[in-house]
Amino acid sequence: MRKNIIIYGLIAGIVVSVLMLISVNSISHREGNFDYNRSLLIGYASMLIAFSLVYVGIRNYRDKYNGGVINFGKAFKIGIMIVLIASTIYVVAWLIDYFFFIPDFAEKYSAHMHDQLRASGASQVEIDKQTKEMADMATMLNNPFYNAMMTYVEILPVGLVVTLISSLILKRKSAKK
Repeated sequence: MRKNIIIYGLIAGIVVSVLMLISVNSISHREGNFDYNRSLLIGYASMLIAFSLVYVGIRNYRDKYNGGVINFGKAFKIGIMIVLIASTIYVVAWLIDYFFFIPDFAEKYSAHMHDQLRASGASQVEIDKQTKEMADMATMLNNPFYNAMMTYVEILPVGLVVTLISSLILKRKSAKK
């Protein structure tokens, strides 16, 4: 079981990290306006693509190593361990990218949000409030521990949902004949 979890966790982690790095670096090195909402959709889609390996990993274990039988608890354990490995790789990749290659990402995103507020016709009080919140967030993101925790909060819920769905779909009390 351990080998199965490690293999699928590493592959999922590499897939989601590579897709995130491509997306984030294309944003950070682009001049002018960028569609952050589209990037967000691409990011979550890449998580779903990578976490499809949770389903594959659980099914592989059930069919090849467990005689075609698996209960919800065992399936969930396998899935969540794959998700934890993949998420940790994602977090480490993000931290390396953020602190060494795109340390101005928070400032660029803050400027984008500021421009969005101005374009929407927000009041100066609202703009000032949002500007302070974004500055506080940028300061907190410069703390590696806080940054890592926020990145886990971004990816783990997606993995949890995929694990729950996969475990429910794949649970089987007796082998099919």
